[in-house]
Amino acid sequence: MTVFAQTGEVRLKILCTSDVHGNYFPRDFLTGGEGQGSLSRLATYVRGLRDEMGKNHVILLDNGDILQGQPSAYYYNFIDTTSTHVCADVLNHLKYDAATIGNHDIETGHPVYDRWTRQCHFPILCANAVKVTDGQPYWKPYVVLERAGIRVAVLGLTTPAVPQWLPENLWSGMRFEDMVATARRWMPVLQQQERADVVIGLLHSGTGAENAHGIMNEHAALQVAQSVPGFDLILCGHDHRPLCRMVKSKDEKLVAILNPGANAMSVAEADVRLRLKQGNAQEVDVLARIVDLNDFVPDSTYMSCFAAESEAISHFTEEVIGQCEQTMGVREAFFGPSAFVDFIHTLQLKISVADVSLTAPLSMDAIIRKGPIRMADMFTLYKYENMLYVMRLTGRELKNYLEESYDGWIRTMRSEEDTLLNFRPHPERYGASWERLRNPGYNFDSAAGILYTVDVRRPKGQRIIITGMADGRPFHPDAVYRVAVNSYRGNGGGDLLTRGAGIPREELKGRIDWSTDKDLRYYLMQEIRKLGVLHPQPLNHWRFVPETWVEKAKKRDEMVLFGAE
Repeated sequence: MTVFAQTGEVRLKILCTSDVHGNYFPRDFLTGGEGQGSLSRLATYVRGLRDEMGKNHVILLDNGDILQGQPSAYYYNFIDTTSTHVCADVLNHLKYDAATIGNHDIETGHPVYDRWTRQCHFPILCANAVKVTDGQPYWKPYVVLERAGIRVAVLGLTTPAVPQWLPENLWSGMRFEDMVATARRWMPVLQQQERADVVIGLLHSGTGAENAHGIMNEHAALQVAQSVPGFDLILCGHDHRPLCRMVKSKDEKLVAILNPGANAMSVAEADVRLRLKQGNAQEVDVLARIVDLNDFVPDSTYMSCFAAESEAISHFTEEVIGQCEQTMGVREAFFGPSAFVDFIHTLQLKISVADVSLTAPLSMDAIIRKGPIRMADMFTLYKYENMLYVMRLTGRELKNYLEESYDGWIRTMRSEEDTLLNFRPHPERYGASWERLRNPGYNFDSAAGILYTVDVRRPKGQRIIITGMADGRPFHPDAVYRVAVNSYRGNGGGDLLTRGAGIPREELKGRIDWSTDKDLRYYLMQEIRKLGVLHPQPLNHWRFVPETWVEKAKKRDEMVLFGAE
């Protein structure tokens, strides 16, 4: 091994972004205003560090979920598919050293992520997504970066829960293996064959539970750190929760775990110091922190380089595709039928010709205002690139599905003074967001096409009373209904079909009668163009009862959920 000094100390800076979700520019393409965070601000910070420490002492990594979430990504995923993807361009410009793949990257489909992988001038890593043909990793499993004579191994892993959420055509040719088992298998290669001085786990995975057990865990960063000796640093993401802590591996070694959070608001930074003796690293110390990127201005060179791409995205998002005659927002959806969610129900029923539609509020506080509907509004209306499925469910399964959904959504009220929503203990300790709820709002599915009440005084299993179909037909528990759901739900996401309706996960695929071949947002756009003028109103196919209790609770719960205005 070549080293620049036989004794002394080598210092490296390891930087990591995660869950950038298309936030490449300091512009809010949904509102047209200034945006927060973004890779443009990261460019300023990285340039300063490289000037200070030398380029060879800074390693820049990304932890996945970068290809989906904003119009900037969508435009180059599905509209302009001939240019170099802007995400590859900006990461190449920033001279990223490696990245791992996230579940939302895979959700864009083979044509998008395969093209992006080819266009990136650095390796995309993922050791536990393996080809079904030969069991070899679909992407590179790891990379060894030599910096100032130090060999830094980076092992990439992603959450193995991808098949639970995404249609198989999006990840065809692959299977996903447990992160702990995969890390354990590759560690000897990194330590003995590659002679790594520093080993980094680049995990698109949430932190997970303390001393977690089991396999195929969605969130397993702690589990990997604690049970697989050899890591110096674990960089995680996926759950959008910033984290900076030290844990002990089972060999008593301290391992730093860092999660920068989401949307390029922050970057994870590890200051790695290696003490050398006879040219070998004898001791590795890691000092970790989270750096707020909003403390930095966007880099002028970066902005100049990508001015044309930013302008093209702006033109795309500003296109008017229809007219809305009524302002509609998500807030009402937490407390009953809303024009916002019922508009999605209406379009899902029309597109699929299903009997029943199931959907949830996918944003916490989104609003589409009266007036022109721009392309940008479609990213407010529908946040993710899900497909639309039509599945076969019995009436009994549908009722049990809704019982599960509302059990995550509401508490059993004992009096009209009780809370309705299912909040965490001491919700005021959390930001004014879904973090205040025990369960994420994107799993609060309501139904359209059937008429029902939800009795807030009753426990799970007794809350839902279905009185009939919305078209006047009777509802039968044993009848089979065609039900429109998004692909995340149809593949088992949120466990409403599995734990709720009681359908084994392996049987879900056989329940699918029909699927769109493009994402649901595309069909919503097409339908709005066709309609021209929209008159969104609540369908009122369901309601909470007793209504007087709910109205009182709503006033209190809105303050807890959204905070003071």
